[in-house]
Amino acid sequence: MPRYELALILKAMQRPETAAAVRRTVENLMERGAVVRGLENMGERLLPYKMTKHNQRHSRGTYFLVDFYCAPSILGDLLNHLHRDVDVEDVTI
Repeated sequence: MPRYELALILKAMQRPETAAAVRRTVENLMERGAVVRGLENMGERLLPYKMTKHNQRHSRGTYFLVDFYCAPSILGDLLNHLHRDVDVEDVTI
């Protein structure tokens, strides 16, 4: 299985909501057969530009980096799921 890095930007929320969103994302990865190697919180920052997601404008976000191994066949389904998550502003693998 190849190694991937998931750059994840969550909308600015309180700590419990942020933790729940990260937990939901990591559990989703593991349910699909991925092996999560590491999770790095890069903090809350101003976004490089204002993002509109799910009819809301965002100017701040919390950045995370997830290091994981998975089969390439699950990436499309994973990205589709993450783009539909209301707490995720942007995601890049």
